[in-house]
Amino acid sequence: YHHGALDLKGTLRALVRTSSGNTQGGSTLTQQYVKLALIDKAVADNDKEALAAARDRTFSRKLLELRYAIALEDKLTKDEILERYLNLAYYGAGAYGVEAAARRYFGIAASELNLAQSAMLAGLVRNPVTTDPIRYEKLALERRNNVLDVMLGQGAITAHQAEQAKEPGIAFQKGVF
Repeated sequence: YHHGALDLKGTLRALVRTSSGNTQGGSTLTQQYVKLALIDKAVADNDKEALAAARDRTFSRKLLELRYAIALEDKLTKDEILERYLNLAYYGAGAYGVEAAARRYFGIAASELNLAQSAMLAGLVRNPVTTDPIRYEKLALERRNNVLDVMLGQGAITAHQAEQAKEPGIAFQKGVF
């Protein structure tokens, strides 16, 4: 929400760190959404060339994503971009999109998630493999708590809400796995 289609500071940081051997991402949410959308379309069309191009680690691919991202920022609000991103993102355990993740992990619709469950899913998007709550419950809880702390720091929730959301473990729906 604090920058447009390009986060120049983040991109420069990623370039410097990656050039010294520490691979980092510098894409904005909009750029990440564009990449997911291109991959999703290539898979839906069964287009192996387009899929390879969408995953290619080249400057030209990043430039194309940036061009699409700039166009999207002119047409959609940040909330619309975020919603579209969350509906395509991978959450682990075969769940693509927040609705599938809510059903997979908790056995409920995304609209029924509580704060703790929502924060857990928000944390999963960053790295669904290492914070997979099925295999790494402790790491998933730590990540969930980090999301809650950030929300508290940004004033999105109160200290009481954060404390309550951190209290229980992950309340998975029995039989969902």
